[in-house]
Amino acid sequence: MILISKYIIPKNYTGLAVYPFIFLKNKSLSENWVLINHERIHLKQQKELLWIFFFIWYVLEFFVHLIRLRNWNKAYHNISFEKEAYDHEGNPNYLKDRKSWSFTKYL
Repeated sequence: MILISKYIIPKNYTGLAVYPFIFLKNKSLSENWVLINHERIHLKQQKELLWIFFFIWYVLEFFVHLIRLRNWNKAYHNISFEKEAYDHEGNPNYLKDRKSWSFTKYL
């Protein structure tokens, strides 16, 4: 389900997935199928890790990269979940063919 809320989305971001919802900064973004696919990949990852473990892993991995790289944007883009989502967001068939735990290839 897609919900619109400019208040939930952090500054400089356009979307956020929190199973089972996709939050978008504004309604016009709901037409952006690449963004929606990116967030659906995150929903699949969250489902695999029973939601809470996804967020624990996500935050821990982010801070490891932040300490290592000393750059917020680089740390974010080096999170395995983000690498998988960015690599495959342009493929509308990815989720049909995706194997479980595919994000681990990006660790």
